[in-house]
Amino acid sequence: MRKTFLEKCINLRLCRVALVLLFLVPAISSLQANPSQNKTISGVVTSATDSEPLIGVSVQVRETATGGITDIDGRYSVSAQQGQTLVFSYIGYQSQEIKVGTSSVINVVLKEDTEMLDEVVVVGYGVQKKKLVTGATVQVKGDEIAKMNTTNPLQAMQGQTPGVSIASTSGQPGADMKVSIRGLGTVGNSAPLYLIDGVGGDISTLNPADIESIDVLKDAASAAIYGSAGANGVVLITTKQGREGKAQISFDAYYGIQNVARKANMLNAKEYMAIMDEQALNSGLSAYDWSQYQSIYDANGNVYDTDWVDTMFKDNATTESYTLGVTGGSATSTYALSLGYMSQEGIVGGSDVSNYSRYNFRVNSEHKLFKDILKVGEQVSFVYKMNNGISVGNQYNNTLRGAFGTSPIAPVYSDNNLYDSPYNDTSTSDWNKGDGNPYGLMMMRHNQNKNVFFSGNAYAELQPIKNLKIRTVFGANYSTNEYRNFNPIYQFGSTSRNTNTSVTQNMQHVLELTWTNTATYDWKVNDHAFNALIGMESYQYNGTYLSGSNSSLKEGFDDWEHAYISNGTASSTASGLGVSGYPLDENRTVSYFVRFGWNWKETYMLNATVRADGSSKFAKKNRYGLFPSASLAWNFSEEDFMKEYKSILSNGKLRASWGLTGNNRVGEYEAYALLKMAKAASNNLPSGVYPFENNQNSIGMVPISLANKDLKWETTEQWNVGLDLGFFDERIGINVDWYMKTTRDLLLDASLPYSTGYYSAMKNVGKVRNSGLEFTLNTININRNGFRWSTNFNIAFNKNKVLELAENQTSLLTSAYFDQTYNSQPTYIAKKGYSMGMMYGYMYEGTYKYEDFYKSGDTYVLRPGVPYFSSENNTQPGMPKYKDLNGDGIIDTNDRTMIGRGLPIHTGGFTNDFEYKGFDLSIFFQWSYGNDVLNANRLFFENVNNSRNLNQYATYADRWTPENPTSNIPVAKNSSSNKVVSSRVIEDGSFLRLKTLTLGYTLPKKALRKWGISTARVYVAGQNLWTISGYSGYDPEVSIRNSALTPGLDYSAYPRAYAVNFGINLGF
Repeated sequence: MRKTFLEKCINLRLCRVALVLLFLVPAISSLQANPSQNKTISGVVTSATDSEPLIGVSVQVRETATGGITDIDGRYSVSAQQGQTLVFSYIGYQSQEIKVGTSSVINVVLKEDTEMLDEVVVVGYGVQKKKLVTGATVQVKGDEIAKMNTTNPLQAMQGQTPGVSIASTSGQPGADMKVSIRGLGTVGNSAPLYLIDGVGGDISTLNPADIESIDVLKDAASAAIYGSAGANGVVLITTKQGREGKAQISFDAYYGIQNVARKANMLNAKEYMAIMDEQALNSGLSAYDWSQYQSIYDANGNVYDTDWVDTMFKDNATTESYTLGVTGGSATSTYALSLGYMSQEGIVGGSDVSNYSRYNFRVNSEHKLFKDILKVGEQVSFVYKMNNGISVGNQYNNTLRGAFGTSPIAPVYSDNNLYDSPYNDTSTSDWNKGDGNPYGLMMMRHNQNKNVFFSGNAYAELQPIKNLKIRTVFGANYSTNEYRNFNPIYQFGSTSRNTNTSVTQNMQHVLELTWTNTATYDWKVNDHAFNALIGMESYQYNGTYLSGSNSSLKEGFDDWEHAYISNGTASSTASGLGVSGYPLDENRTVSYFVRFGWNWKETYMLNATVRADGSSKFAKKNRYGLFPSASLAWNFSEEDFMKEYKSILSNGKLRASWGLTGNNRVGEYEAYALLKMAKAASNNLPSGVYPFENNQNSIGMVPISLANKDLKWETTEQWNVGLDLGFFDERIGINVDWYMKTTRDLLLDASLPYSTGYYSAMKNVGKVRNSGLEFTLNTININRNGFRWSTNFNIAFNKNKVLELAENQTSLLTSAYFDQTYNSQPTYIAKKGYSMGMMYGYMYEGTYKYEDFYKSGDTYVLRPGVPYFSSENNTQPGMPKYKDLNGDGIIDTNDRTMIGRGLPIHTGGFTNDFEYKGFDLSIFFQWSYGNDVLNANRLFFENVNNSRNLNQYATYADRWTPENPTSNIPVAKNSSSNKVVSSRVIEDGSFLRLKTLTLGYTLPKKALRKWGISTARVYVAGQNLWTISGYSGYDPEVSIRNSALTPGLDYSAYPRAYAVNFGINLGF
């Protein structure tokens, strides 16, 4: 079969990657031209700031492109002729040019250039002077990210990028972060596009020390050049590149300890026993005779009093990171490579049950050929990560839920276990056979997840004439995942047992290919400057998945070390043998785009883009989407009438933009009618499918979805107006942006009438609007006598509003599945005119008080006009009371309403940085305000409902009793009205957190010189040290469900740790 043109190109680019890697080592050696020997010029280059010598300054003879770099003492030596020009350049300093005269010694003092690093920002398919940017972007420097000592770069960006909401889904090592830019505008995947050196990738696998900068494109004018991929914003990550000069080596390391910031306080044994007695009496039973329960006493006759929550946590869990980097090069070839390792031990159970480790290797190089006419290079990254973890967030196999609920009168360890395990077994308990042992279960089970990521791109850039650049980039991302899970034989309770060993293994391989071709041309006509870009891009995704399981492992092979499928002995699916494999749904996109820019004297600016995307996910008539944008800006500080105010207003720019972006993040075949093979005796028939005569052995094809050839792109229209101000030579900087972002034709799995034979179908329905204001203030408060104090403050307001839903639909109810008792109840609502992610349930009014009843003897009867719960037969004092919204005297489903909001009103961060004579101190606060948390834990652990095995929160000691009749915590009694979601469990999730506190000291360079060290800094850093919040759970920054429709749900989530790290930064 003949290869397609694309396949040939792909093979060619892969060969290029191999050749670049093959010749990388000699490139690092950096061939340098032999300078002429006419005259030797030498000298010392020092810093104007501290008079210290500068190491690695590039010294070039402009006429011959030869030269060298300064050594550890700042000395250099080059050959040049009299009259030629020496160019001294160093990153972060202003360059100097000096003509060679009669003297052979030229000493140079370089001044810091504080604006140089900020001068250029990364934009779509290129870079642009910050002064000329017309869109809404924000940049975070790599040095700022590295200082945070986080395992994931996104953690370091929290609170630093206004308009970018970043929240952790779990405190478990290696857990994902949920990111949304300028609110939630889609019910599907709301994550932005991540591009690492121009190619899509996973930011969570990056070593923070490898990052040069992160640029976030927030408005449509900035992101529209990426079309459908940029619907939710774009995050551009630039990794560190090589620099001309002698090889510079860096080593960064830290080691730290972690502990849980806050633990849940549960009832002790005495309080628990009192609750059980009270519940029995309130239910018409007798109190317990505790002396009859022998299993609750230890050998000394004392009642066990186990703090299960405390048992689950490990004190001083460790975290560590080490990175070695090398950069350098010549005038024609530069390189940068790094090698990193990090590990984070979990605070729940320790490294045996919860751990994350990662190895990173990255190499970037660039080579200029034919006198800079051709430039070639590559960026290659290899990542290997391994993690294991515990189950959280659901009803079953939920480690922390088990710790909350297990009674304190059962021990952790004993010698009564049937399988010679050191952990206590309650299956023979005379108190509660089903109590179990959550700690033993956690320690006995094993799982492991291994991931390998290869990401690389090779590029060539041709400049045939001045200002015309033709660039081609081929990128490949390959990832493979291997998961293994082992269940040993164990017994910890009547319902917590496994009588047969079993193992599960699965593997997944994914390959993503991207080919991008662009041509750019810059030109000027008098005072008018123009730039144009035209390009095309193709993308392909495919992969495979394979899974297998086996049980009854052979003797001697029935442990974690030998738990592999081949060591099982099952002979049928009924006995635990299973296998499945299938290709992942392949999809392709092809895109064409253009951009045009104009400016006049860098005062008036205009940019326009158009992108056309074609996707295989839609039917032919809707396959292509067109996404235009336009933006303009006015640098009014450059006007003649502003020159006299230049000393005050150093920068002033007004921006405005409009644009469209698209979204195609749905399944590959949502537009088509799908069929599924109903296999013999599969017992896995699709919903709504009934075999003839209910014969499960029937084999045939059955329809499982309706075709929707009208399915089309979800589109987002965004307006943005911004103002950038700089005062007193940028001592004060202000950025303000207002935006309005409207998403139409939402891709939603909409409900269908049952008469269709289907429950739902993917349709374009609904409209959502996000509008908001973003404000950033940067100040240099003091900068004199070696003392510098700078401040950054940012705040972002966002208002989310549902404008339309499906046809004739005013609200969309969603259940956040977490427990079978509540799964049938809708817990969230998206309602027209209100925000998405609103919590839904009954309005809690406290408990029924004595004044709500007539009393006759020992009998209480509700007074007329006092509403009662529809399924409650005998309402009594202390039971939960809800608001009768419709006034019919009965509390039922018609009285449910919005009871909380999952999305914040505003978020922000506040940083203070101090520097003085080598010392540096950084204090960073992060906050979120106006969001609520649905604390589902309180539905079980602040609510006794005839459940012997569930312990309760310590707060339940303040429940309603005849002696405490004013309490609003329900009485310890079985009650159907106690099994509903209400505002009782909705809590304010606002918080203010001391995110990082870092104190460092940079050693004097003179003291380091004799050791061959150019820089050395030691520091101590704290993370999540202090949090102010009214939330009663572990942490208010939690959501165990990532759906845009169900934010802010807490159900036994893995808590976030606070950490103290000790680190060092070395340069050679």
